Amino acid sequence: MSALLAISLSACAPGGNVPAAGDTEKPSTTLGAEQVTLTVTSTPESGAPLAKIIPDFEKKYPNVKVEVTKTTFDDYNKGLALSLASTSSPDVALLNMMGNSAKNSLVRNLDEYAKLYHWDTEVASTLLGQWKVGADKVSLGGDQLYALPTSGSVVGLYYNKDLLAKAGITNPPKTLDEFTADLKKAKDAGLAPLQLGNAQGHASFLVQAVGQSIDGAEPANAWALGKSGSTFDTKGNREGAQKLQDFAAQGLIPADANATDLQGAVTKFGQGKGAFLVDGNWDAATIEKALGAKVGFTVFPGASPTAIGGSTAYAISAKSKHPNAAAAFLDFLRSDAAAQASFDAGFLPFNTKAITAKPGLQRDLVQAYGTVTEANGVVSFNNNATASMNDTLTQQTQELVSNKTTVDKVLAAIQTDWAGSHK
Repeated sequence: MSALLAISLSACAPGGNVPAAGDTEKPSTTLGAEQVTLTVTSTPESGAPLAKIIPDFEKKYPNVKVEVTKTTFDDYNKGLALSLASTSSPDVALLNMMGNSAKNSLVRNLDEYAKLYHWDTEVASTLLGQWKVGADKVSLGGDQLYALPTSGSVVGLYYNKDLLAKAGITNPPKTLDEFTADLKKAKDAGLAPLQLGNAQGHASFLVQAVGQSIDGAEPANAWALGKSGSTFDTKGNREGAQKLQDFAAQGLIPADANATDLQGAVTKFGQGKGAFLVDGNWDAATIEKALGAKVGFTVFPGASPTAIGGSTAYAISAKSKHPNAAAAFLDFLRSDAAAQASFDAGFLPFNTKAITAKPGLQRDLVQAYGTVTEANGVVSFNNNATASMNDTLTQQTQELVSNKTTVDKVLAAIQTDWAGSHK
């Protein structure tokens, strides 16, 4: 799980926001007493918490039975549009990317339910924005909600406590200046300062983390989601690109970074080859297994508490005959009752105060995520801004690391890619 996979759902239904045949339910939080069977489709990974969540939901709503089907990730993405368009469409479906699912009337507009269940005020707007579309029903970051994020991921700063102590660093950095100074202290102590593998564009995490910590989450998210008029040439992104080039020139990242992938960097960090690592919570179990109590995690240092992150999100099929029950299920997925099950399965629920985390890395992750979500600081992955953006970021950051380009050229190339898909 390095970033949300960008997929384009095939056109399987006519455009427009046409209510499903037989859908006569007026949006309501009251489900009544009618016996209802709700069908849910997901993947084994994202759907892992459901086995523990569903019994509690059925206890709260005894007239609703939930049946779940799970399909492998690749098969799920390939077949979801056909499944939603079929006569046997599920009521609730995991979305890995919006694609054309709203444009092709495959999923239901959730704006009325967002008001009824207070999703519009209780879920961070930067997270909701990842599942909102504009008037064209495709462009993200608009005003129309079509899926509800229920748990998330976060990219932050892992640090090796033993190596920091050897370098004379008392606490993890809280500002970008402190971070840069700490990297130099680690190098002076004969340590590998910042572990990084850029064979597939991992360095873009560093550029984005620096950029959005300076620019703020809202403008950073606007660009990542393709909002009209956005630009990558900002003070923060310029600083992020410059930092990457400087770190490479100063020997603060590995000399073989461009030949190492992210998992290779994670392995080296786990072997004690790196005081710091910029990475997401999906590698936490691997890192904790390798370093145990030696590892910590914190929000990336900067002026604003921001983090790169995605979310697990579910939508209601446009063909569902039980949208009120489906909406109640979506709301339950973000409840206190579901939070612990989600966390135990490796996800980060938004309501971090409702879960119990073990002391150490788990607690660090929860605290960092809580800080970011409370500050509305989660920003979508830059890698997903266009279908080709990950390739562009990989090429441009590799050339920066190798000192074969300039910051101006990098910013221009990234914006050119973005402009090919957005206005």
